[in-house]
Amino acid sequence: MAVSTHLAKIRKKLIRRVSQNLARGAAVRENFEAQIERFFDLCGQALASGDPAWLDPILYDWAHSSTLTDVAEGQKNITQLLNLLLVQTSETARETLNKGDALELITSVQPLFTYALDKVARLEMETRVTYYANEVSGIQQKLERLDRSKSNFISVAAHELKTPLTLIEGYTAMLSDIVTRLEQQRNADKLIEGVHTGIQRLRQIVDDMIDVSLIDNNMLSLNLQPIWMNHVLALLKKNHDPFVNERRQTLEVEKFEGGQEILYVDPERIYQAFQNLLSNAIKYTPDGGKIAMTGRLLPGFVEVTIADNGIGISQEDQSQIFEKFGKLGRANLHSSGKTKFKGGGPGLGLSIAKGIIEAHGGAVWVESEGYDETKCPGSTFHILLPIRTKAADPRLSKLFTPPQASHVEETSRTDPPTA
Repeated sequence: MAVSTHLAKIRKKLIRRVSQNLARGAAVRENFEAQIERFFDLCGQALASGDPAWLDPILYDWAHSSTLTDVAEGQKNITQLLNLLLVQTSETARETLNKGDALELITSVQPLFTYALDKVARLEMETRVTYYANEVSGIQQKLERLDRSKSNFISVAAHELKTPLTLIEGYTAMLSDIVTRLEQQRNADKLIEGVHTGIQRLRQIVDDMIDVSLIDNNMLSLNLQPIWMNHVLALLKKNHDPFVNERRQTLEVEKFEGGQEILYVDPERIYQAFQNLLSNAIKYTPDGGKIAMTGRLLPGFVEVTIADNGIGISQEDQSQIFEKFGKLGRANLHSSGKTKFKGGGPGLGLSIAKGIIEAHGGAVWVESEGYDETKCPGSTFHILLPIRTKAADPRLSKLFTPPQASHVEETSRTDPPTA
């Protein structure tokens, strides 16, 4: 009991000194006074009972309060705190108590701190082991996903490249057989057209791969020009009507507030992004389905939506479809058609669309109740594009300034002020 009395005598002064030291920048939390009081309460109980295990609850709490950054950097904040408490306890005891009482207190608390340091060292080690085990597990999962993507890509890309190559090979063989027959030269045009189609499909695959490389390396250059979103949507409808009609689908473009707003974007790239999104909607909407493109005006943005009543997207896939090779399909059921129902592809279209839209300062995401080929819950893709009132390049801005406005601006600069 005498030792507990000695600790009680120096307690107030000790807690104040420890708090002041912590406030000067020790590698633990500030405003730790309540925790220090709790620690010395448990020290008193440990001294009275002779059992250092009284300290276990607070040591456990402290050891598991480290942030992930602390663990990753290998910091031992609690060990440092315990060393500080031991030093301050010894110094305060020598300054406040007589030599005999100070020696008795220091001798009694030393085993407690030895126990605490050993306990904390083991707890911190367990925390670090758990952290690194989770890190290794996460890396392993990423590597497994990458390996699956690589395998799927090789399988699908082989099919994608093989189809147009087979076309080119077949048409070229037939062309070589009949080109010398004058009476059959009229068929040569169809064969040449087939070769040209195969070449175009190959070129599209290669161009997509190049675009992904540019986006990944932040090298996608934009040629910003003024456009009107309603014009882009109208052009999309016109160019995709043949595919929609072939699938007996309905493609509607609804007028909306903001469709007439001037957006400074790269017209070719924006059209490419919207074309990928629309092709995706056509592809995953059954024959006879409906697709609608509309939008709305938001503060500083124009939002465009592409909604379909197709087979929908599962919650798991919604977080992956914008990744490269995020949705490849099965190679044995694969179709290289851009708009065939559930037709596959190299899995780059949505990733490219996302990269282009984000390069413009916008965003894209999808909403869907889930995947169901029977009920067809559909999907809605949302695209946000910022409204810019002028081009970033002053020369381009001047080029698209109305003549009257330019004249007024020039007059205001050159005419002398009048009284």
